[in-house]
Amino acid sequence: MTEPRSYGRLPWLHPDDLTEAQRALYRRIVDSPRAHASRALPLTDEDGRLMGPFNAMLLSPEVGAAVQEVGTALRFRGTLTGRMRELAILEVARFRSCPIEWVAHVHAGRRAGLTEGEIDAVRAGRDHPTFADDERLVRRIVADLLTKRDLGDDVVEAASTSIGLPAAVELLMLVGYYDLLALSLHVWRTPGAETARTTLPHL
Repeated sequence: MTEPRSYGRLPWLHPDDLTEAQRALYRRIVDSPRAHASRALPLTDEDGRLMGPFNAMLLSPEVGAAVQEVGTALRFRGTLTGRMRELAILEVARFRSCPIEWVAHVHAGRRAGLTEGEIDAVRAGRDHPTFADDERLVRRIVADLLTKRDLGDDVVEAASTSIGLPAAVELLMLVGYYDLLALSLHVWRTPGAETARTTLPHL
C-alpha cells in the first residue's frame, strides 16, 4: 500500500489502493471522452491519482459513477451547441467563484469558439455584441437558476421558441451538475483553487 496523502480535506487515493468498485469508477473516468479531450488542467497527477472533482467521487464509487456519467453525457452527448454549453458552465463558475471550473472551461470555451472578448465579458458579468440572442438567453437562464432557483413564465416561453424545451431541460441539468461540482470543490478544499484564482481577480 502506498503512503497515504491528503487532497484538500480528503484522502488522495492512489490507483494501487482502490477497492474493486473504486477501480471500476477510476477506469470509467480515465477512459471517458473527457480524458481524451484537450484539457487545461490534468486529470491525474504523475502517480495516477485523480485530480479536480474526481478524487472525491471515488469515496462514494456507486454514486460517483452515476455523477460522472451525467457529466459525460452533458458534455459529450448533449444537444446544446458547444458555445452555449461552455457559456453556461463559465457562468456557473463565475456565480460560484469556482476558479478550477473557470480555468478548465475557459480552455474548453476557446475550443468551442468563444473569443477572448466574450470570455472577458462573462467574467465581468457584461454583455458582448457578438453574443447571439439565444446565447444571451442561455446566460439569463443560468443566472435565474442560480439566483432565483426558478424561471419565470416569460423565460420558459422564450426558451421554448428559441432553443426548444428539450435544450432548456438539458441546460437546467447542466447548471445543476456544474453547481454540484463547484460545491464539491469548495467543501473539500480541492487543491488548485488558489493557484487558479491568482489569474482570475474577478472570481
